[in-house]
Amino acid sequence: MILEVAEIYINDGDQPAFEQAMRQSLETYVSITEGFIDAELQCSIEEPTRYLLLVHWETIEAHMVNFRESERFSKHRALISPYFAHPPKVQHFTLCK
Repeated sequence: MILEVAEIYINDGDQPAFEQAMRQSLETYVSITEGFIDAELQCSIEEPTRYLLLVHWETIEAHMVNFRESERFSKHRALISPYFAHPPKVQHFTLCK
């Protein structure tokens, strides 16, 4: 299992609209991807414009190929990117052995 961690900063004042857009995108585009397990959006307490999107995938290919190379990814980004203060930083993690 792979954990995708996206650190997202949005424009101040856009929090409710961004959160709604992200919920819609996760339900409509991300969750139907083969290899998707689950996702959650975490809101920073100290920095109200900072979010962490945590997505579990069966494999890194499920994220990088099944989702990122699909039309769903373009639709996902179109829905949420108007709120970005700058591009998200995305990394992948796995459990340590």
